[in-house]
Amino acid sequence: MPYVVIDNCQACKYTDCVMVCPVDCFYELEDQLVISDECIDCGACVPECPVEAIYAEDEVPEAHLHAIQFNLDKAEELMNAGAEPIVDQKDPLPTAAAKKEALGF
Repeated sequence: MPYVVIDNCQACKYTDCVMVCPVDCFYELEDQLVISDECIDCGACVPECPVEAIYAEDEVPEAHLHAIQFNLDKAEELMNAGAEPIVDQKDPLPTAAAKKEALGF
């Protein structure tokens, strides 16, 4: 899993990133997205995220290292349950603007 979604995505769930993903490796939880191990390490999603919630696995900030295993576990859980990757852009969560502002973006 070369790229990871960190907690900045929680309560936002902007989906700009899914529009540029060439392998459809994003999966949707109720309050955030996760990236599966199908990620090919292209990095196209990183500049698309308006809250800087996507990092290369080896660049995840120390405070968010738990996100590596979280992404792996949740994506695998969703895939095993038959969930399809998210491939279409959706409106962000109603809490997204406030979360973005709180994060300083």
